[in-house]
Amino acid sequence: MAEFQNVITDIAGLREIIGAPSHRVLNKVIDRIDELAARFIAASPFAVIASRNGDGHLDLSPKGDAAGSFVRVIDQQTLAVPDRLGNRRLDTLTNLLDDLNMGMIFLVPGKRETLRISGHSG
Repeated sequence: MAEFQNVITDIAGLREIIGAPSHRVLNKVIDRIDELAARFIAASPFAVIASRNGDGHLDLSPKGDAAGSFVRVIDQQTLAVPDRLGNRRLDTLTNLLDDLNMGMIFLVPGKRETLRISGHSG
C-alpha cells in the first residue's frame, strides 16, 4: 500500500485542497420542508434512511413505493414514512428506539439533484 504524503487533520487542510462552497450552495440549507422540497418528496419513489443504534453503528435502509403515495409531508417539520414488511429486520425502527436522530435522502429518477433531510423521530 502506498504511503500517504499528506494527512489532513482539520477543516483548514480540507479547504486548502477543495476550496470554499459557493454562496448558492450554502444558502440551500433550510430548517423546514418548503414547497419545493414537498414537491420533490412527492415525486420521489425512493429514499434511503440513515439511523444509528445505541452502540453508534450506522444503518442505511432503502425505502420505496409509488411516487406520490410514499412519504407524506404532514407539515413543514414532519414527514410520515411508511415501513413495509420487507425483510422484517426492523433496523430503522429499533435504531430509533436508541437514538431519535435520523437522515433521509430522496431520489427522483432522471434528476441529478437529490433532497437531503435530517432531524429526529418523535
